Parts: sequence; C-alpha cells; structure tokens
Amino acid sequence: MLTMSKQKKNQNAKRLLISINVLGSAGPIRFVVNEEELVAAVIDTALKSYAREGRLPVLGNNTTGFVLYCPHLGSDALSPWERIGSHGVRNFVLFKKPEGVADVDGSTALSRSSRGSGSWKAWFNKSLNLKISTH
Repeated sequence: MLTMSKQKKNQNAKRLLISINVLGSAGPIRFVVNEEELVAAVIDTALKSYAREGRLPVLGNNTTGFVLYCPHLGSDALSPWERIGSHGVRNFVLFKKPEGVADVDGSTALSRSSRGSGSWKAWFNKSLNLKISTH
C-alpha cells in the first residue's frame, strides 16, 4: 500500500523541464524532474548527465562539492534540502564550491583561508561577471 500511495503522489506532482548551465561548459544540460525533487538529487542527476555526455571540464560525482543557483533569485545558493520547484523557476547555474566553503544544514558560508579572504557573494558575482564578459 505504501508504494501505491507514493506512486499516486508522484503522478500528481508536476514535472518540469529544467536547464542547468555549468561554468566553462559548451551549453546547458536539460532534463525533466519532478517539482518535488530535492535540489541535492537534481545536482546528482545533473552530474551524472554531464559525465554521461562526456562534457568538459570534468566535474566528478561528489554532489556535496557543488551548489545550485538560480540567477533570478540573487546570489544565495539553493539549499540542498529544498524542492527544485519551490521558486517556480527552470533555469539554474551549477558551480563547484570554492575552497573554504562548508555546507551546514543546507546553508553555505565562506571561511577565511590562508590564501586570502573575501565573501561568498563577491566570489559568486565575480564568477558571473567572468562568464558574462567572455561571451
């Protein structure tokens, strides 16, 4: 009975075609997800699709080493525990976490490292500016 109710719930959930851009990659990855899917699961699917397609640069498969952003929502990363459909958007950017970034209960924070200091938002904005200026 439990599997029947889970199947019915999944049938009622809305499916979304999402697009995920990866900095340095030739183009976005597109696939269909359930709007109730967690961000962490979407990152996992994106990394697997990216690897299966043989894209460069090679990213690996450690989902905890990546964060997903929505450019329309500002410079804060989406929590790995929130639903992908919770903001009503379909375009995302996948970034590899820079050194010194820790994930604690879905939030991100930049710790001061021996190589320098700065803010998480400054790093993100610099990354976006590099992507925009090279195209």
